[in-house]
Amino acid sequence: METKEYSNGEVTILWKADLCTHSGNCVRGLPEVFDLKRKPWINANGASTEKIIDQVSKCPSGALSIIKAKESNTEKTVDINLAKDGPLLVSGKIRIFDQDGNLHKEVEKCALCRCGSSNNKPFCDGTHKSNGFEG
Repeated sequence: METKEYSNGEVTILWKADLCTHSGNCVRGLPEVFDLKRKPWINANGASTEKIIDQVSKCPSGALSIIKAKESNTEKTVDINLAKDGPLLVSGKIRIFDQDGNLHKEVEKCALCRCGSSNNKPFCDGTHKSNGFEG
């Protein structure tokens, strides 16, 4: 998977085109940085580092991510395992955001609902055991 990098010296914006779902959050939220009419389309010097970090955190697909200059260039790993007829078991450094881009929860492990019937979405509450979910 090809990754393009755009840096302002404090942070590097990583873009993985293969992951992009073209939601437009980046372009609408911070057009001085993300402009599809410009080549290259990302200008890492177009806004403050704080604004860039905030906007990139709202990317729903993970196509955009950030590496801070003080961090190493090693990729962070998140493991996702499918439990038979149950939830997604996720482990690693996990940050879950709500639909408005606000941090909802930061955890090391969680079980995310796959059946769609949990009363504690996005987390699994075990409802899959009684609703016939298979997968």
